[in-house]
Amino acid sequence: MTRFDRRALFATGAAAALLAATGASATPKQGGRLRAALSDALFDRAVAATVFDNLTEIAADGTLRGELATEWVSDASAQRWEFALREDVSFHDGAVFDASTVTLPMQVDIIDRHRIAITLDVPNPNLPYLLAQPGFEVQGVTGTGLYAVQKLDAGRHFIGRRAGQHWKQDAGWFDTVEFVRLGTDNIRAEALRDGLVDVADIVALDAYADPKDYVTLPGSDVTTHIANRALGIPLTIGTAWPLDNLRMAERWWMV
Repeated sequence: MTRFDRRALFATGAAAALLAATGASATPKQGGRLRAALSDALFDRAVAATVFDNLTEIAADGTLRGELATEWVSDASAQRWEFALREDVSFHDGAVFDASTVTLPMQVDIIDRHRIAITLDVPNPNLPYLLAQPGFEVQGVTGTGLYAVQKLDAGRHFIGRRAGQHWKQDAGWFDTVEFVRLGTDNIRAEALRDGLVDVADIVALDAYADPKDYVTLPGSDVTTHIANRALGIPLTIGTAWPLDNLRMAERWWMV
């Protein structure tokens, strides 16, 4: 078999505590609640990315790394892929994650307890990148993500609490996260201006908001969301999708 090992190590410790865009302390702090006002298009995607994990993940710097998968190989045609799975993962209800619990929108075959195979109808050398995208979360009755559902009013309101024991001990500093779906840009902008939320997926501030209190993300050239400077945000954030690749709950913190 030809090996396509796309794992990428992401520095933790000092490197993971990237300089905050706010100019405040660069060291992530535990505690607080992240509040987000989200559009119809983003609400469900953000909830899924917070509660569930993917087999792979696109890091903030754009590199691919394993999440529920630790490594992967393909045959020479890139049509049959094998993935080795993490062995230290549990669902929020205590059930053990293994090959029998992997559900994806494609056929998954079990090799053994900690290995699966995916055989594609058409070869795809970019399958590991595809599996990192929204819509390819591994979903069970509960999730394996950093935050478990505390309250969910489907399509409207979500509160998640930090999982007590999780293999990602160097991420997810908020105690709780709260997402509310607000259908218009104006209402989301007002909620951000009034301090009801910390971040909103809007491209422009409310006319009465003071720009110095906010940071536009992901950068000055393109804006998909705006955050209050009370949030600690790494200098490098994911740009493939809004909200730090939908992983703001995992990567940000309160100043």
